[in-house]
Amino acid sequence: MEENIGMPPKSLFEAMDAHIGERAADGRFLDGGGLYGTEDAINFVVREGEVTRVDGPYAEGKEVVGGWAIMEYADLDAAVADQREFAELHARHWPEVTVVATLRQISDGPDAPSE
Repeated sequence: MEENIGMPPKSLFEAMDAHIGERAADGRFLDGGGLYGTEDAINFVVREGEVTRVDGPYAEGKEVVGGWAIMEYADLDAAVADQREFAELHARHWPEVTVVATLRQISDGPDAPSE
């Protein structure tokens, strides 16, 4: 999402509480949370075998990860449908912002994601 756009509306917090609560109750939601902005972030950059610490803020970044969740689904179709519902909550309760909701599989090793 865009950084420094202010707090989400109360209605989004309430909708997210219900959304996550339902998923926690049925075992889909395993862990998650919101993230602070990049103003206090610390990155370690590995470039050509050298490690450099870079402290925020990062003027070149327009969008940041605002939160994360670890979810478990029976199959990819269920995960995609639920991710869309998550995105629709934001569209309904905070339509004036741009939010990219990304769905990624957790890697258990070097194999390609399962279908």
